[in-house]
Amino acid sequence: MDILTLLGLILGFGAIIGGNILEGGHTSSLMQMTAFLIVGGGTVGAVMVQTPIPVFVRSLKMFMWIFLSPKVEQKTAVEKIVGWSNIARKEGLLGLESLVESEPDAFAQKGLQLLVDGSEPEAIRNILEVEIGVKEHFDTQAAKVYEGMGGYSPTIGIIGAVMGLIHVMNNLADPSKLGSGIAVAFVATIYGVGLANLVFLPVANKLKALIHNQTQFREMVVEGIISIAEGENPRNIETKLDGYLQ
Repeated sequence: MDILTLLGLILGFGAIIGGNILEGGHTSSLMQMTAFLIVGGGTVGAVMVQTPIPVFVRSLKMFMWIFLSPKVEQKTAVEKIVGWSNIARKEGLLGLESLVESEPDAFAQKGLQLLVDGSEPEAIRNILEVEIGVKEHFDTQAAKVYEGMGGYSPTIGIIGAVMGLIHVMNNLADPSKLGSGIAVAFVATIYGVGLANLVFLPVANKLKALIHNQTQFREMVVEGIISIAEGENPRNIETKLDGYLQ
């Protein structure tokens, strides 16, 4: 669990709601289902228009990363790669064959299989770097779905505000309906700007940071496998990979 995300959401929304209460406002005044429907539905609809289906589905799956981010155990990976290099040094690359099937990380397993198959170091690098690039691009596009939401929601909030004012103008003769129209107008703006800056844009940036960490981890694995393929000393490999540790 990423406690920082949870604390950030609580602090952000708590500050706004708390400030409203301190100013003498009521929490119920911020609860406008009509405004939420306009902003929420309009924002999701707009981003669905611009996003391919696979990318949109991927973005939904990635949302939980902000709370439960994928584990990137760099130190453990370094120790494992150094262990592989020791086996390769003593038994040759074929000595790693028994480890391929038991390797839990699909990317590392692919690299290990290429290593066992006797592929040239440059060929291994090219194959794995293509996979890294494609994976990073696809996940980044998914993260940008939330960035798009952050761009659209304030504008949709303004649309909601205008709709509320139109409702007010149409009911100037009936004062009893003016309050609800004005409430929708202002709350829709709050929802649009608030969701953009407290949820959508922060989620997009956190996902991009996590994607960067995963990419860096895979690059470290590639360097380790290439070093083994080139027959480098295990101690030198460990020293090189320690530079990736944070």
